[in-house]
Amino acid sequence: MKIDWLKPLVGRPGPFATVYLDATPSATAGDKDVANRWRAARRTLDRQGAPGRVLDDLEEAVLRPTWEAGVRGRVLIADADGVLVDRVLRNPPAAATAVWFPVPALLQAALAADEAVDALCVAVDRAGADYWCCDAGGRATGGRETYTAPHDEVSKASSPGTKRATIESRAEDTWERNAAAVAAETDRRVGEARPEVVLLTGDVRAVKAVRAALGQETSRRTVEVPGGGRGAGVHAAAFAAAVEDTLDSFRERRREVTLSEYRQDQGREEGAVSSVDDVVAVLSRGQVKELVLAEQLATDAGAALVAAGAGNGDTSRLDGLLGGRRLWIGPDPMHVASTRTDLESLGVTAGLEELPASSALLRAAIAQDAGLTFAPEGSVDLVDGVGATLRWHDGATPREVAATMSGDSERFTTPR
Repeated sequence: MKIDWLKPLVGRPGPFATVYLDATPSATAGDKDVANRWRAARRTLDRQGAPGRVLDDLEEAVLRPTWEAGVRGRVLIADADGVLVDRVLRNPPAAATAVWFPVPALLQAALAADEAVDALCVAVDRAGADYWCCDAGGRATGGRETYTAPHDEVSKASSPGTKRATIESRAEDTWERNAAAVAAETDRRVGEARPEVVLLTGDVRAVKAVRAALGQETSRRTVEVPGGGRGAGVHAAAFAAAVEDTLDSFRERRREVTLSEYRQDQGREEGAVSSVDDVVAVLSRGQVKELVLAEQLATDAGAALVAAGAGNGDTSRLDGLLGGRRLWIGPDPMHVASTRTDLESLGVTAGLEELPASSALLRAAIAQDAGLTFAPEGSVDLVDGVGATLRWHDGATPREVAATMSGDSERFTTPR
């Protein structure tokens, strides 16, 4: 899972306001219900000492319509300089939460984002294509852009003085050239935006022709989805259901690819590491391809966040993740270590700070463009509930040893 959308948080000193809301408008009151939920969250943040300016910035963002229909949630993270993260979630939180804390509450945001896919919808016909980034139901999350192919003789209708065979030949040639032009435009957009998946829909013959003309990288990311199109007559509900099914399947494949790679590399005793200390070691060297966390860790983080945002705002459980482990960081996101002495031995003596281990690990992973995967219980062996797959390894990389002794299995624990 891509977590680059959290990059605006890296390197900022905090504290931060983290807010999770049910952003679903009601059938009768519309967005007024969302405003009421926000007011409750604002009172909670105010009691915890969040400055009025931060609350005003959050309120401005929350009350700005998302223009997305249906059930949804929303996560916002802000500091004294404004709102840094504002992301619509596929599902609303079980309970609205708001907390003012020295570090942003990232684990719950990342788990919610695991339900999302960075998808580009492409609806094609014989004259061009429409492009839009879409949510889980295929609805546009931004502007819808139109591309008109350069060749316009797309009809096989006869005309006086022209043989039907000639007309048909011209139209067929035009369709092919337009399909090639649409494919080239799609390749360009994929190269710039790097979506995880391209959802190709529209005229059946145009879809086939465009798919055949796509470049290798775009073709690898492309899935054909029936039911969509450029013109009127599209059955929106049927298309949304098809998109949702496609993205659900993609999410499962995305996670299993990473977990399968982790299991394979762990079995070879290279290419994957586990335990907080070993993951810290490879993060500090920029080796991490994918950070793997026990799903239970995010579940515990969600419960801790709810506790922190309720009553007297007790944040002790947020500090208690990963068994209460804390790590040291420096001014550079790659500065992460188990002890202050480890950083000082590298010549890092200024700007040192101790953070909850979960926050420090995510900070380093985000900074080096690593992905993040949550592992369901029993799917992989994780010491301390933490692991990583690697971009590369060498003689200095920690080596994992398979559990062969009778007591080894006790090390593979789910964090609490």
